[in-house]
Amino acid sequence: MSVDQHLQALTKVVVNNLENQHDWTQVQTHTQDNLPRPLLYGLPPKRLYVHPDEQIEIIKAEKELNERIPQEPELEWVLPLHLAEKWSISDFAAVFDAITAIPPGGESVNASEDAQWQLWRGPKRGKRILLATVQDDSTVTYYWIHNGLVKPRQN
Repeated sequence: MSVDQHLQALTKVVVNNLENQHDWTQVQTHTQDNLPRPLLYGLPPKRLYVHPDEQIEIIKAEKELNERIPQEPELEWVLPLHLAEKWSISDFAAVFDAITAIPPGGESVNASEDAQWQLWRGPKRGKRILLATVQDDSTVTYYWIHNGLVKPRQN
């Protein structure tokens, strides 16, 4: 199997898993010259990740407003890999260097002064990728990877 065929098959397994097992919509393949391989992006059925600092700002805003702030899903990057592939830090760095924080078609929110938590959906959003690791039996396991360090969440 050629490299292109391998990547196409890997991508197909992950797209199928996202759409049929996890109810993602708008799943698209993304290619560009400076990417080492195709990426995917799509819209999960619910919000998958909240940055710890954003979480604190949302809690403060909810207390001030005395109401819950809805957490709408947002487009996410997905990098399909096979478990047997060996990737280095520089391989992941090349992917992060090639992408923007928000996938194509994603909305960058401009926050008002009293809604600073909204900045995390725009200019403050860090680059993150959902790593889709495919095993030989087509099981897909997902892990978050970030461009840089992210402090742990507070429970």
